[in-house]
Amino acid sequence: MEITGKIIAVLPANSGVSARTGNPWMSQEYVLETHDQYPRKMCFRVFGEDRIKQFNIQGGEELTVSFDIDAHEYQGRWFNSINAWAVNRAQAQQPVQPAATDAPFQQGQSAAMPFPPAQEQSTEGSADDLPF
Repeated sequence: MEITGKIIAVLPANSGVSARTGNPWMSQEYVLETHDQYPRKMCFRVFGEDRIKQFNIQGGEELTVSFDIDAHEYQGRWFNSINAWAVNRAQAQQPVQPAATDAPFQQGQSAAMPFPPAQEQSTEGSADDLPF
């Protein structure tokens, strides 16, 4: 899944040593706020010192975060984990180019008038013309 928004909080890094393998580990959490009509906040985790340094997430940045959601049970309660696996910086907005049309505008044709002016029709001799 992906979500785009602004980083509003960078939480302190957590670290420790795995009891199972004895290897050190590090994780850091960030809070992202969307730009929807009703903005939502999401707290996600980056696991691994190498990824934390690679992503180099700073407060105030506009990011698109790719993440996985997983749930685990602990003492009869369930908890969600949102783990980021890719982070992309937002690209600067490029000006919107007008869509190409099938027939390009001719010299002197105005973009404000996409249709040619209506041609006046003669009503003489036409018995089935409606009056309105």
